[in-house]
Amino acid sequence: MEHKILILGASGQIGTELTLKLRQIYGNSAVIASDIRNGNFEVMRSGPFEILDASNKTDILEVIKKHEIKEVYLLVAMLSFISEKNPQKAWELNMNTLFNVLDLAKEKYIDKVFWPSSIAVFGPSSPKVNTPQVTVMNPSTVYGISKLAGENWCAYYQNKFGVDVRTLRYPGIISYKTNPGGGTTDYAVEIFYGALETGTYQSFLKKDTTLPMMYMEDAVDATIKLMEHKPFDSYTAYNLSAISFSPEEIAFAIKKIIPNFTITYKKDPRQIIANSWPQSIDDSQARKDWGWEHHFDLEKMVKVMLEGLQFIIR
Repeated sequence: MEHKILILGASGQIGTELTLKLRQIYGNSAVIASDIRNGNFEVMRSGPFEILDASNKTDILEVIKKHEIKEVYLLVAMLSFISEKNPQKAWELNMNTLFNVLDLAKEKYIDKVFWPSSIAVFGPSSPKVNTPQVTVMNPSTVYGISKLAGENWCAYYQNKFGVDVRTLRYPGIISYKTNPGGGTTDYAVEIFYGALETGTYQSFLKKDTTLPMMYMEDAVDATIKLMEHKPFDSYTAYNLSAISFSPEEIAFAIKKIIPNFTITYKKDPRQIIANSWPQSIDDSQARKDWGWEHHFDLEKMVKVMLEGLQFIIR
């Protein structure tokens, strides 16, 4: 039987590139992309696409039955900065979509679920450097609160009902193929547009604000590697890490390629969110349990981003 996968939230930053990578591996017809809005041209052209509201369990089940889905990647979420403007709406979207998919897995309509968490689960009392997988967690944002609650619900469904659900705590994700969606780490994508379009960028984070980051290709590879692993004995929300840098450091790396590039800084509410997050992450458990390793350092990521965006901006 063909390996059938459903991506909920396939029009987003991660969903777009994850869909295309999974189609390379399993075949275009085996990966059904879905979202409440159309995806980019390549996603729409390369395989099946369903307009689907992930907050509607009945509609999800209809698509699962129609395509004989076995795995679901739930990528629907309202991100950190946008969530702070709409707390109740963010909570409802982030949690209700998760319950819909977990319940469908509990009811045996699907065999395996991927649900992403975030470094936002950590808070002001968490260790800031090499933050461990198991530590104090007191998230100070709606996004972080919903992600930590979601982790606990995933563990509950696995322990109580045997649901196979797998989770990564993503750091900031950097990509040139899709626009970011309202996160606190978005400056690390916007800065490349500024460098190429105007030669300058005004950062909404302070110059020395160091945060964990990752190039999209590494994030996608980690996600697929985790899902292809044999079943785990118990649920674990895995820390995931690659590189950490500040606005000042990424600007310096860009200046090596674009010498006249300049960066300035302004006060912004997102600074408060960033101050509560780790500066670096200990992901040794993921490296030990399922062989995770990253391939993009800061210099390599900067080079690929500038080269890729040159064609898009032109």
